[in-house]
Amino acid sequence: MAGAVQRGPMFAHKPSKKPPPPPHAVTAALLPLPQDAKALQHKKFFIHEKNSSDIRMDHVNGHHRSSNNHQGTPIAQRPDNGGVEGAVIPLSANHFLVRFNPDQKIFQYDIDISPHPSKETARMIKNKLFQENSSVFSGALPAFDGRRDLYSPIEFQENKAEFFVSLPIAPARCPVDKKDGHMVDKQNFKVFKVNIRLVSKLSGQDLNKYLTEDKDGISLPQDYLHALEVILREGAMENSVLVGRSLYPRSMGEAREIGGGAVGLRGFFQSLRPTKQGLALNVDLSLTAFHESTGMIAYLQKRCDFLKGLSHQKTRALSEEERREVEKALKNIRVFVCHRETDQRYHVHSLTEETTENLKFRDRSGKDHMVMEYFKEQYNHDIQFRNLPCLQIGRSKPCYVPMELCVVCEGQKFLGKLSDEQTSKVLKMGCQRPSERKGIIKGVVEEAFGAGSNSYADQFNLQVSKDMTQLSGRVLLPPKLKFGIGGRIKDITPHRFDRQWSLLDSHVTEGSKIKNWALISFGGTPEQHSCIPKFVNQLSSRCEQLGILLNKKTVISPLFERIQLLNNVGILESKLKKIQEAASGNLQLLICVMERRHRGYADLKRIAETSIGVVTQCCLYPNLSSMTVQFVANLSLKINAKLGGCNVSLYNSLPCQIPRIFSDEEPVMFMGADVTHPHPLDDSSPSVVAVVASMNWPSANKYISRMRSQTHRKEIIEHLDVMAGELLEEFLKEVGKLPGRIIFFRDGVSETQFDKVLKEETHAVRATCSRYPGYKPLITFIVVQKRHHTRLFHREKNGGSTHYSDQNIPPGTVVDTVITHPREFDFYLCSHWGTKGTSRPTHYHVLLDENNFQSDELQQMIHNLCYTFVRCTRPVSLVPPAYYAHLAAYRGKLYLERSDAVATGRTTLHRATPLQTTPLPKLSDSVKRLMFYC
Repeated sequence: MAGAVQRGPMFAHKPSKKPPPPPHAVTAALLPLPQDAKALQHKKFFIHEKNSSDIRMDHVNGHHRSSNNHQGTPIAQRPDNGGVEGAVIPLSANHFLVRFNPDQKIFQYDIDISPHPSKETARMIKNKLFQENSSVFSGALPAFDGRRDLYSPIEFQENKAEFFVSLPIAPARCPVDKKDGHMVDKQNFKVFKVNIRLVSKLSGQDLNKYLTEDKDGISLPQDYLHALEVILREGAMENSVLVGRSLYPRSMGEAREIGGGAVGLRGFFQSLRPTKQGLALNVDLSLTAFHESTGMIAYLQKRCDFLKGLSHQKTRALSEEERREVEKALKNIRVFVCHRETDQRYHVHSLTEETTENLKFRDRSGKDHMVMEYFKEQYNHDIQFRNLPCLQIGRSKPCYVPMELCVVCEGQKFLGKLSDEQTSKVLKMGCQRPSERKGIIKGVVEEAFGAGSNSYADQFNLQVSKDMTQLSGRVLLPPKLKFGIGGRIKDITPHRFDRQWSLLDSHVTEGSKIKNWALISFGGTPEQHSCIPKFVNQLSSRCEQLGILLNKKTVISPLFERIQLLNNVGILESKLKKIQEAASGNLQLLICVMERRHRGYADLKRIAETSIGVVTQCCLYPNLSSMTVQFVANLSLKINAKLGGCNVSLYNSLPCQIPRIFSDEEPVMFMGADVTHPHPLDDSSPSVVAVVASMNWPSANKYISRMRSQTHRKEIIEHLDVMAGELLEEFLKEVGKLPGRIIFFRDGVSETQFDKVLKEETHAVRATCSRYPGYKPLITFIVVQKRHHTRLFHREKNGGSTHYSDQNIPPGTVVDTVITHPREFDFYLCSHWGTKGTSRPTHYHVLLDENNFQSDELQQMIHNLCYTFVRCTRPVSLVPPAYYAHLAAYRGKLYLERSDAVATGRTTLHRATPLQTTPLPKLSDSVKRLMFYC
């Protein structure tokens, strides 16, 4: 293989995993390839067989789930025709009605290509195959999912067929005459064997029944729906990069550099959804970061801070730690070489241990060569960065290429962890006001599905509406909130447009008493240090105004340490222990003021909450310098919540609001659960699960947590029974009796996992309850989804713009018709005011409802709870139990991060042993009953 030093073949192709044929099926022996590859370009071999038993009619390859769990509890059905509370508001949603012909059959074929190509090459093979064999395939232009599935509107002449397709390989300049030194272009072809087999005949009748018949037991035909997804996407695939369900075409704008070797790209998301109005295509603006396509040296300068001046330091070598960091950054990135012409793309598997200058390889004849000499002799190229390692682009056998001869391929999603600055730049690219976002979405649909613009959709008789779905929402009234003032109760109703309220003349509902606290500073200038006395004074004064008792004096004078202390776990722990000892072991609060954000924050939280047993509150010196009233007030509220106080509660308790279900005498426990997973490049760290539960009734606004690590990337909670059992015991201690009802909010679950979560996690909660004789609480289990693409917009009246057309929908907007599930109990609720971009409503989907909520009751309850979040004076976008679970899971994830882990390279590049789940450190008894995580 010219241009890349190798030993053995460039790639070792793994045999395709193909299901074995039935015992009676006819199989074709592998036919020998003719010497002339061009002769195979149109050659095809048919296997004549029409045995219908080979066709799998139940083939499933979709992304949606079945409507009912036939082996367990069925998903909860909508109890009524939707809610009626609240003022009606005209809206439009980014759902576009799709009309399909139920009689249209879709023929699904398995396509097996050998040797296994990349997705780009597979698409080229498919296009050439059908262009050159149109008559064989009855003139069909099938849709291709890029892997194994083809979908055709008509049946091919044969159920099985074998073809050979040759693709030209870009010419490599090869030495053929060493006497005169001339180089000539030699055209090569690569031959692929393609087997096509009919596996299923799909009908649209089942989907039509699912959407139109109001009957239980009808399952969503996942295979047919997935086929329609592929068909509607196919038209845009030729000029787009596909990431998940999002497409990134050049027509949506050039890439914008966001730093660190990454660029931001705009694209669009599309997904089919079964809704009350019928089948709808959900289309939305999408953004993600990609690797910048540039030379490898330039890429490393941007990606690694320690290599910024690399282009001017050609003799620069890498330390062992730097080599590991570079290898981690380049792992699995696709590159192409620039010293010769080729279309081939390679994956970076690792870096060589030796530098390019000292690197040798052995050719097929057994002769050793120096890499630098080889590239000089073969390509007349003098290696400039000779002290850098080479890229290893062969998985099993050595295949080396100097870094300076490689270019990062475009269209690769950036899998590295984005910095705060990079994240901010990407978010700004997607921060469009509602009218602008609406215009972009309508433009995408018009371009993709306008008249004559999508021949694939036309073939299958699919018609996509160009108009957004029009519907009516309702705006729920804000609840009356309860505060304390001078020993008396005060109520506030947030009537402002953003539903924010002020605590200037009010006390929190319940103030904590903090007698023993300390302050430690990490970094900062002498001028910044001089702000500390003023900060302490203002903080204690603001706490007093809010009804929170914060001692005006710290137990010891403020400590001033260098920020480098956060790099040394041992010394940091020793320092915190001494502060605790100075408070005679009764330290309640440690305020930590930092010069800047630091990775040692994770160590600080872990040591304080597991080893020392003290609640911490961190803040930054830049905020102390400005010392705004809002900053000090927000800090006071967080401290009060962490130390056992209560900032806000509902004036009318839940039993007053929903007397049909709740009562003061029968306590209710609200629970929230979330699982957070390690970074995509981390293939070894455990996932972290957090479960929180309310510990008071009827206020239901104090939540304690339990956190655990579990199997790497597993979404189903493994030890839910244990955690739920501990929380029930704590509830029994605090309230005096077990809850008669449990309202469980589960965050982060996709629709494909609904049945599994319902079966396993509700079973775990019930198993815990069964340990108490005769105890069977009524359970409502609700999935909370924020990562969806439904957006709601003000609807223009009579086609014109309105005063609100460029504003977000108001807080309290709820939608439970038209765009929701045809039968199941779900709704969208936008409980917050969106200050930037376009608001994203939260999707609530009830999987189990033994409490028999009506739509109005459940929607009003969740909406009102969003006003009780402890950290701010406005409603939040997510129901608090789910929000707290998310925060607690993040805290548990921090416990696994260590600032001294960089030197040991935590992320494994090659894993030879089974994964071990590292347990989380145990919480200190003095903090585990507090909301330390908020």
